[in-house]
Amino acid sequence: MKLIRFGTPGREKPGVQLNDGTRLDLSLHIHDYTPEFFASGGMARVAELVAARKDTPVADPNARLGSPVARPNKFVAIGLNYRKHAAEVGAQIPKEPEVFTKYTSCICGPNDGILVPKTSTRLDYEVELAFVVKDRVADLASEDEALQHVAGYMVCNDVSERDFQFRGTQWVRGKSHDSFGPLGPWLVTPDEVGNPHDLEVSLKVNGQVRQQSNTNDFIFNLPHIIWYCSQFFTLEPGDVVTTGTPSGVAQGMKDPNAFLKIGDTVEVSVAKLGTQVQKVMAKP
Repeated sequence: MKLIRFGTPGREKPGVQLNDGTRLDLSLHIHDYTPEFFASGGMARVAELVAARKDTPVADPNARLGSPVARPNKFVAIGLNYRKHAAEVGAQIPKEPEVFTKYTSCICGPNDGILVPKTSTRLDYEVELAFVVKDRVADLASEDEALQHVAGYMVCNDVSERDFQFRGTQWVRGKSHDSFGPLGPWLVTPDEVGNPHDLEVSLKVNGQVRQQSNTNDFIFNLPHIIWYCSQFFTLEPGDVVTTGTPSGVAQGMKDPNAFLKIGDTVEVSVAKLGTQVQKVMAKP
């Protein structure tokens, strides 16, 4: 299944996109794809509704898409998780996952504009595979059952302001500005994704390929990331975890012209999970 949320910002409705492109509106049955939805076994309910096709009207195919999940409790991110990316930014290969957070106020729809902070000088992009947690995960004994806790996968652009990011030892300032967390276009269930460690990821700026890699180049795979995080904090239903970016970011090019500018178009893709297209624009 492909879960979507559609409509104007702040008023999105829950739905699904079928394989033929048809969108179904599930709002007569489900309030939204919130943490409570995932905690209450909502994914099974969506499957039932899609199978029954009762009181699930067809939605406008041209409606704006929002983030596939309503505002989660946590937006966890993993840094330096591709070897070539660590090398291009001059960082050592980490011995443990580099965990940081993005404030959830940065989350936006997959095709919403990237808003440039008023004092920004080095605005960057990062194509990433993200996943949503299905149920409560704490103190996992091993990695063996970790993927059972994944509700689905989606595309993330971990937009970053590098000057903000590296002013101190914590990265959150450079990762959490409004619009720095485009998610979607949809949340794809694991049965449709197959092996999450063999997905092509790519990003273009103004049609030029900047990033091109595969998740098989992860330093830390998804079971390890889930297990590792659970040793330090509880992952809750609906939490979003994004898993790192490959080489090709502007920060690694040592060219000030590589950073994003107002008017640029960014295209972000992960195989089987869809494509985002964002316009870089001045913050109102």
